[in-house]
Amino acid sequence: MTTRLEHNVEATRYEIYLDDTLAGYADYSDRVVGDRKARDFQHTLTFPEFRGRGVAGLVVEFGLRDAREAGFSVVPTCWYVEKFIEQHSEYAELVA
Repeated sequence: MTTRLEHNVEATRYEIYLDDTLAGYADYSDRVVGDRKARDFQHTLTFPEFRGRGVAGLVVEFGLRDAREAGFSVVPTCWYVEKFIEQHSEYAELVA
C-alpha cells in the first residue's frame, strides 16, 4: 500500500492518500494571532474504511511540519490536533 501526503492549498487542507484514494484530511484556516501568522487546525477526518491505521496522526504530523517550515504558529482548535501535540512535545512550541 502506498501512502501519499499532499498540501491542498486551494482547499486549505492537508490530505493523505492510500493507494491513490483519499483516506483523510486535516483542514485549517490562516489568521493572525498577536503579531504572528497562525494556522488554525479546525478539523481532522479519517474516512471510516481507513480508521485504525494511523491515518489521522500521519496527516496531522505532515501539517504541523509544513506549518513550522512555512513560519506559522499553530492554533489546535481540533481536539485531535490538540491531543497529538500533547503527545508529541516536539510540536508544543508551535502553539500560539
